[in-house]
Amino acid sequence: MMGLGVAMLSLVRPLATRSMLAPTTATIAAAVSPAAVLHLRQSTSRRRSSSLLASASSTSGATATVDGGATATEPAVRKRVLSGVQPTGALHLGNYLGAIKQWVANQELYDNYFCVVDLHAMTSPHSPKELTKDTYRTAALYMASGIDPERSRIFVQSHVTAHSELMWLLNCATPMGWLEKMIQYKEKAQKQDATRVSVGLFDYPVLMAADILLYQANLVPVGEDQRQHLELTRDIARRFNDQYCANKQKKTFLEPDALIQKSNARVMSLQDGTSKMSKSAENDMSRINLLDPPDVIARKIKRCKTDSVRGLSLDAEHGARPELVNLLGIYEAMSGQTREQVEAEICSLEGWGAFKPRLTEATIAHLEPLQKRYTEIVTETAYLTKVLADGQEAADEVASKTLASAKRALGVTLPGDTKLPKLL
Repeated sequence: MMGLGVAMLSLVRPLATRSMLAPTTATIAAAVSPAAVLHLRQSTSRRRSSSLLASASSTSGATATVDGGATATEPAVRKRVLSGVQPTGALHLGNYLGAIKQWVANQELYDNYFCVVDLHAMTSPHSPKELTKDTYRTAALYMASGIDPERSRIFVQSHVTAHSELMWLLNCATPMGWLEKMIQYKEKAQKQDATRVSVGLFDYPVLMAADILLYQANLVPVGEDQRQHLELTRDIARRFNDQYCANKQKKTFLEPDALIQKSNARVMSLQDGTSKMSKSAENDMSRINLLDPPDVIARKIKRCKTDSVRGLSLDAEHGARPELVNLLGIYEAMSGQTREQVEAEICSLEGWGAFKPRLTEATIAHLEPLQKRYTEIVTETAYLTKVLADGQEAADEVASKTLASAKRALGVTLPGDTKLPKLL
């Protein structure tokens, strides 16, 4: 979730097949009926999860691996998933293919909570007006991509105050030395004026831990760049439980394990095939934003970095070709084909000049229904705000229980307490 970045917090079974992870553009367009935008779905039921999360203890330091080719089956009990994306700048293909598209594909398998992590977006200097706009844009793009409010809860992180409250409680149980070792803080701080580096940037891993622990996740799908944050979360949970729940049968927090996903959804920069596509990159030509118009998409692909190797072969004799691997992966996802089908298609092409128009056409066609759906959603602001309000209420119901448990463990009094300790 995360920077919450884009990590999922979940109790999960093996992910879906390739065909599930790459729904056609028609599937995306139909995932949430356009009629739902014009009518506020007054009959939408507030489905509550009737089952509690499994309390199986996690294996210390364990890592599960999911192969994209594994077949998912409907779990006997729907497990809970929480994930989110920062509303900083425009969402791009990396966000979409690496996270959101998979959320859409797996909606029927889990009890889903998808948040816009606006609190994490404030750790660096930002424009308040743009943050407001980007928060609503991100939520609308969730739905435009196929996340259905009738099957998944969509909410804004700051609307559920338990995230901030639990962060403070965890701050008081987290040694500063742990945070000083966080690699991403050091990297991000170097990119900022030293006089403007905030306490929030230093402390945001604790907020990330609060995000994860509030929903009692057992497995957290993360990329390698987020593994350190997950290990910190585990350390914080263990320290809290040891210090404040040692004599209790039930611990306040579960220790989540990492779930490393093997997939081709890692999208790299159009200007550097060895760096991830990023919203924070200064050069907008390095990414394809989900709302880029066709002419902009065409220009970015036409000018993207390529190598000088003749042909489009990935044979070992040609050495590493990161730009080719990246563009073929994007084409695979945009066209809905398998890697084998893509390689068979391009093997006879002479070079980049023949391939780029195909990539451009496939990308524009894939994003067209998403962009149309987005336009419908943002013109019906009453619908958008209702979805967020419903999602906030559902998320708060879950998060508040964990927060209350943490407060009880720490000795914090709660409003409405009637049974008081002996005071004389």
